[in-house]
Amino acid sequence: MKIHHLLGATAILALGTLGAMAQGYPTKPITVVVPFAAGGPTDVIARIVGEHMSKTLGQPLIVENVAGAGGTTGQARVAKAAPDGYTIGMGHMGTLGASPGLYPNLTYDPQKDFQPIGLAAGTPIVIVTRKDLPVKDFKEFMDYAKKNEKTINQAHAGSGSVSHITCILLHEMLKIDPNSIPYRGTGPAVTDLIGGKVDYICDQIVSVSSQVKGGTIRGLAIATPERSPALADVPTTKEAGLPAYQVSAWNALVAPKGVPADVMKKLSDALIAAVTDPATKKKLEDLGGVVPDAKGASPEALAALIKSENDRWVPLLKAKVKP
Repeated sequence: MKIHHLLGATAILALGTLGAMAQGYPTKPITVVVPFAAGGPTDVIARIVGEHMSKTLGQPLIVENVAGAGGTTGQARVAKAAPDGYTIGMGHMGTLGASPGLYPNLTYDPQKDFQPIGLAAGTPIVIVTRKDLPVKDFKEFMDYAKKNEKTINQAHAGSGSVSHITCILLHEMLKIDPNSIPYRGTGPAVTDLIGGKVDYICDQIVSVSSQVKGGTIRGLAIATPERSPALADVPTTKEAGLPAYQVSAWNALVAPKGVPADVMKKLSDALIAAVTDPATKKKLEDLGGVVPDAKGASPEALAALIKSENDRWVPLLKAKVKP
């Protein structure tokens, strides 16, 4: 009987310790590694979501920008961080979905080296052209691109960027191989598009919506099932004649492998509270973001998304992009 009492007391003590851990976390600020420079779409989304999560968790979420190698430098930093819940990362379609197809020596596995916290927002891809390209809609653009494959110019923000790989998918669907002109970031590429030096670009809505609204470039189609309130006049790819082209440069929070389950639940719950908060949701939607519901923001949904994106992008990019 005494042994049973002792075992029972030990079990109660262990449960009490776990409960205290759950109640105590977090006791200090949490670092959110953003694997891109400040001011970009991923950085902006991390700060908006992090602001609300800080209120829920009772500690500030501090963004640390760690840019380099298409975002994989910062993503690797998260993979190697201590699994205590105090370093997490805001990855995206490139660093968690496409990166294994672009970098043969990648130091992390998106599916094995992270624990998913949840999806923060999708940032749909828009196909935009210089305003004087001689096409009036996306169907005419597709015909024009096929007929002028050797002379039409596509701009992108550098090898491995969202604007690079999403246009690779478009070209694969159209069965064309046009000129591809790399730039040092989205800004210079869009500047030359406005100036008429290049013909088109595939990029995130948050990077081109103001220019489309201002009439300096033309939005032909958005790669989502439904139109975006941020660019309500731009038809979807389904409406425009290429329904299979559905692409979003989603952003999601992950933690290093090994973070305790109780800590992960607190982080996930805080993220879901953020994306379902009306004010936070509006901020993201005003940027053109597609905000998930509670189920869509769950760790389980993110794990499935990462797997499906690896399956989608890795074979295509290994075949199309030289290391």
